[in-house]
Amino acid sequence: MSGMAVTIGSNLFANTPTIYYKKTGIAFPVPTFPQMEWQDSEIGIIFHFDISVAVNRHNEPNNDYREVFDPTLYNPIKLDTDQWIQTAKAAGATYAVFTATHFCGFMQWQSDLYPYGLKQAKWKNGKGDIVADFVKSCYKYDIRPGLYLSTNNNAYWQTHNHYVDWGKGKGTRKQKEFNHVCEKMVEELCSHYGGLLEIWFDAGNMTPAEDGPDVLPIFEKYQPNGLFYSSLRRSDFRWVGNEQGYADYPCWATMPSGAYSHSSEKWKPFLGNGDPNGSIWSPAMVDAPLRGSNGVHSWFWRPGQEKGLDSLQRLTTMYEQSVGRNSGLILGVVIDSDGLVPEVDKQRLIEFGDALKYQYNHPIGSIKGKGNSFRFDLKTPVSLKRYVLQEDIQFGERVRSYMVKGKSVNGNWIKIGKGSCIGHKRIAPIDSSERFSQVTLQILESTDVPYIRDFIVF
Repeated sequence: MSGMAVTIGSNLFANTPTIYYKKTGIAFPVPTFPQMEWQDSEIGIIFHFDISVAVNRHNEPNNDYREVFDPTLYNPIKLDTDQWIQTAKAAGATYAVFTATHFCGFMQWQSDLYPYGLKQAKWKNGKGDIVADFVKSCYKYDIRPGLYLSTNNNAYWQTHNHYVDWGKGKGTRKQKEFNHVCEKMVEELCSHYGGLLEIWFDAGNMTPAEDGPDVLPIFEKYQPNGLFYSSLRRSDFRWVGNEQGYADYPCWATMPSGAYSHSSEKWKPFLGNGDPNGSIWSPAMVDAPLRGSNGVHSWFWRPGQEKGLDSLQRLTTMYEQSVGRNSGLILGVVIDSDGLVPEVDKQRLIEFGDALKYQYNHPIGSIKGKGNSFRFDLKTPVSLKRYVLQEDIQFGERVRSYMVKGKSVNGNWIKIGKGSCIGHKRIAPIDSSERFSQVTLQILESTDVPYIRDFIVF
């Protein structure tokens, strides 16, 4: 890193380092090491399971957030977190997230914070701890664990849109009690189960200035290497703005300063594309339910919705339009009332993992390095289907425009790709019937000398 210095930004989002170039006077953000790990993870699975599914109440829990169920009826006798994580592994995922407590407010770990959780369940005589089982399975199969919890909705506490009394209790004594409970939930989850890749607050988390719980210092104390999602004080990654499995292109990892949440008015216009001149590193997360087709959009299991299972073609397209557009893909997988990934869902995820291996495990040429021009020979003239580009993002997103060309068998150079953002990864199809003997990448515009981690053709 000669000629530059790395400093930590002085804004509220203290996790955003910047690189300052003495030669140009430009300072721009770069990721933290945990953010680089997250972007390298590429594919995650979020497993949705809650008491409403366990007791066979099949209203969509995202909408049915006011009902408190009898906890003694919770008894998923076949529940097997090993089966969940083996499925995630087969799908090509490198991390997994579990809904420790969803909108019902039912705590799926051992806790005495209030009497609505596994201690009150029939399952394992009140001694079960799914969070512990989940984390243990993740480490067993070399999957990074993450946890989801909702402080936005909690039926037991009559909380909606972050505030008690169904959204009307801001500033009340009861709100202070709920905030304290939320802080203790975060403390239990962050201190009892080892290192976590991330903690996911659905719909974000209110800050103390907004009369919300002060959870960020607790998270930073117990999970210094974890990712926080999200609040106005810190968002290590951002929601892409849709649940359809795609990011827009271009999709920059950087966002404007002054606000750090997808719910802020300053960030909303940039969720899909990012801000190439932004000062906050917060790459896009593309989340989509696996059962998201044919009129179905379900994060939780409901009987008779197998028709909603995404096709293999749709899943591979999701991958190319999320990971291949500088984002991370996380698929929502249902757990049925017995406590298992349904067999049809499991098989589709296995097919997805196999398809990615088939498409991307056998490159026919690659090159990497520093500079504006890259070229390599192919062993024999061959038709090409895709190219993959990656920047070394420890130096930030430097490339602003590029062109890919191939040398045909008759000696002509043909343009086979162009674009702007590369970032962590850019995947693009090659629409040509020509056979090529050489390929070249030309960086046409950049903020500084580009570092290309990989230029690969398939």
